[in-house]
Amino acid sequence: MKNDVANNFEQQPQSGSAVLLIHGFTGSPTAMEPWASSLRKAGFATAVPQLPGHGTKWQDMIPVSYSEWIRATEQAFDELAANHESVAVAGLSMGGALALHLATRRNVSAVSLVNPGLIVDSPLAPFTPWLKHVVRSISPISNDIAKRGMDEGAYPRTPIAAVAQLHALFAQARARLELVTAPVQLFRSTVDNIVSDASVRALVDGLKPGTLAEHHMLLHSKHVATLDYDAEKIFHESARFFSGAAHTAPSASGSSR
Repeated sequence: MKNDVANNFEQQPQSGSAVLLIHGFTGSPTAMEPWASSLRKAGFATAVPQLPGHGTKWQDMIPVSYSEWIRATEQAFDELAANHESVAVAGLSMGGALALHLATRRNVSAVSLVNPGLIVDSPLAPFTPWLKHVVRSISPISNDIAKRGMDEGAYPRTPIAAVAQLHALFAQARARLELVTAPVQLFRSTVDNIVSDASVRALVDGLKPGTLAEHHMLLHSKHVATLDYDAEKIFHESARFFSGAAHTAPSASGSSR
């Protein structure tokens, strides 16, 4: 599969509202496609970009910097904003950090987050820029899903060099949280073996009061909730949330901060 940010960009007619959906670390658009499909049925145009270094082989992540992930999301947003009056953004796990960062640099109408990551919980995370020279990869961070038979299409190994970039991305995203002005919707699984509540606390503490508009608990899903038992709840509630935000959002085109 070609590693191209636009290779999962939906070619759709111009409409009023669109949603950019961002997958997680070492994952793929597979985890976001059902959500995107549901939003399209609700009348939204969508884009589900494949982030640089993802969707091919895990070794391809090693030379990729987190700034490339940021640029990829900005490019995908700008393509949607060129043809739509408002653009919302949705993110899973690391995709949540990228969605929040994007909301500080573009006129995003709304942000919907599923188990967003903002802190790498391992105490070794700060040392990964040096550890990557000793240990090339570790066991995968993937398929934390309660529903049997589901596969998010993540890598079988996690490169340490990429963990170093993830740690840096999270630090930058946390530092910019107070700049988020778009309303934020949070979906949080009661059981999540990938992202701990430390990330949720960082989100709540970092956003300005009132920015976190909704907080939904997912009682039957694990980390990759977009492929789990509560997926329909995510799809329905986010469509409602995005529709409401689109009516009050300024034009998304030509906007950057």
